[in-house]
Amino acid sequence: MIEDWRELIEGMNGGVRTLRHGAPDVMKSFSDMAKAAHGGDALDGKTKELIALAIAVATRCSPCIAYHAEGAAKKSASREEILETMATAIYMGAGPSVMYAAHALEAFDQLVA
Repeated sequence: MIEDWRELIEGMNGGVRTLRHGAPDVMKSFSDMAKAAHGGDALDGKTKELIALAIAVATRCSPCIAYHAEGAAKKSASREEILETMATAIYMGAGPSVMYAAHALEAFDQLVA
């Protein structure tokens, strides 16, 4: 195992909570933006989580991978959907995305259980 993804999420939640208290206006704006991004009817929630997971891989953000792998699992994404999403992320992000795609797959496998 490379990372304990649940532990990463739990650890990040504390830091995000601290930010929310220290910079409430900015964090409320970020929360509002997240709600808006998850709104709309053209794409379902699972598709949006898969897109976010691919971007997390391409931008090499491990906490983002953790949160969006969890989101994809909660939206009932299949392992096959995760793998196809990782293929697209690798295509867009090249070699470094291969390494982060391995992280994302491991995160999904841990968090789907």
